[in-house]
Amino acid sequence: MAKVEHFEIPADDIARAQAFYSEVLGFTYEPWTEEMGMLRAPGGAGINGDLHQRGATPHPTVVFTVDRLEDTIEAARARGGELIGSIEPMGENARWAYIRDSEGNLIGIYDEQPAG
Repeated sequence: MAKVEHFEIPADDIARAQAFYSEVLGFTYEPWTEEMGMLRAPGGAGINGDLHQRGATPHPTVVFTVDRLEDTIEAARARGGELIGSIEPMGENARWAYIRDSEGNLIGIYDEQPAG
């Protein structure tokens, strides 16, 4: 069964967005690069997510952990969804992809399968 893994929030100005999420919602920010970092939930409770430079995903996205990407993509296609792009590696033991649901919403999916 899938679970919500994290969220992704695009920003035009990372510093401005980081200040917003820190001051308004209490998230801490851990930069990874100048264009991306992790928003950590207040007090360690809740879901963490990334803040990244706006690009291919112009709107916030929810990412779900699934057992196997291929099975989820097949089920999505059977119900009117589609794979956007391709399955991408994330390190050696994880992968991710974007799919569009039956209503046109973009969501992320992630599994912990060998990337090769």
